[in-house]
Amino acid sequence: MQIKKIAELLNAEILCGADRVDSVANSAFACDMMSDVLAFVRDQGVLLTGLCNPQVVRTAVMMDMKCIVFVRGKRPTEEVVRLADESGIVVMATEERMYASCGVLYANGLPGGEIANG
Repeated sequence: MQIKKIAELLNAEILCGADRVDSVANSAFACDMMSDVLAFVRDQGVLLTGLCNPQVVRTAVMMDMKCIVFVRGKRPTEEVVRLADESGIVVMATEERMYASCGVLYANGLPGGEIANG
C-alpha cells in the first residue's frame, strides 16, 4: 500500500517526508513498547504508535521502517520529526486510536506481516 493511501485512510497529517509518500509499505506493526518492536518485528513498513520520543525513530531506523504514524492525536516534537526526516522516514499524525487505525489499514489490504519470534 502506498504511504499516501495510508495517510488518506487515516485522515493523517504528513509531518515530514511528503516527497516519499509514493513509496510502498508491505505491512504494519502497532505498539507503544519499542522493546516489543525490536523483539517481534520483521519486514514491517509502517509503525503505528502513541509514543512520541526520539527512541521511536531510532527503533524504526533499526527495523527498516518506511513510515511512523503517531496515533491518538499525539504530536512528536520538532526534534523527533527532524530525526525521522534525516533518516528518510515519513512521519504522520492522526486523531484515530491505534486499534481503529490498524483495523482500517487491515480492512484495506495492509497485512500485519510476519512476527519474528512467532
